[in-house]
Amino acid sequence: MADEIRALVFDVFGTVVDWRASIARQVETLARVRGLTVDGTAIADAWRGLYQPSMSAVRDGTRPFVDLDVLHRESLDALVEQHGLGSLDDADRHALVLAWHQLDAWPDVVEGLTRLKRKFILGPLSNGHVALQVGIAKHAGLPWDVILSTDLYRTYKPRPEAYQGACKLLKLAPSQVMLVAAHNNDLGSAREQGMRTGFVVRNEHGQGQVIDQKAEQDWDVIADDFVDLAKRLGA
Repeated sequence: MADEIRALVFDVFGTVVDWRASIARQVETLARVRGLTVDGTAIADAWRGLYQPSMSAVRDGTRPFVDLDVLHRESLDALVEQHGLGSLDDADRHALVLAWHQLDAWPDVVEGLTRLKRKFILGPLSNGHVALQVGIAKHAGLPWDVILSTDLYRTYKPRPEAYQGACKLLKLAPSQVMLVAAHNNDLGSAREQGMRTGFVVRNEHGQGQVIDQKAEQDWDVIADDFVDLAKRLGA
């Protein structure tokens, strides 16, 4: 199976980067500068909780496409008052939106990607737009070959065109491309489009995580982390 695969594309938020700890830290840092005391982890969780709902109107065609910075800002504005950040001005809120461009990778990621890069084409396939993905890659030292984002197709996962578009841009058949993700639903959508699937276990939501604690289907590869993924794929 591994010999047939030419490219690996990766979900990013939660799979490649630890958004929760990264956002919590940056929120608390800015809050201290402004003389505020907040729970950064609670804010990160609340912000992420609005992620999927914010994209739904774009996916169902009732709203024209806007990128994730716009959606993140709208979601932030909706939650600041209840979390003690209501006094932040426009510049501060913009800075927090840009925090999503500088998320830390999980400890195994760079080593695993470096090994995988010897054998496969690598790139993100994320709902984060191209500039956001470039920012994360620069910040975290991710050795991508290509940046693939759903904003290239003016939609969001799990719309079929997000997965189909990545394969078309790489000029590869879906069976030659593996989506790697820590989310069973993302992998299920990729499999429906004929792609290969790789599940990696992540505890992105902390001790309260109740979903994606294990593989829920017979994905092509199930790995503990990116180094284990590289071993299983012969890289």
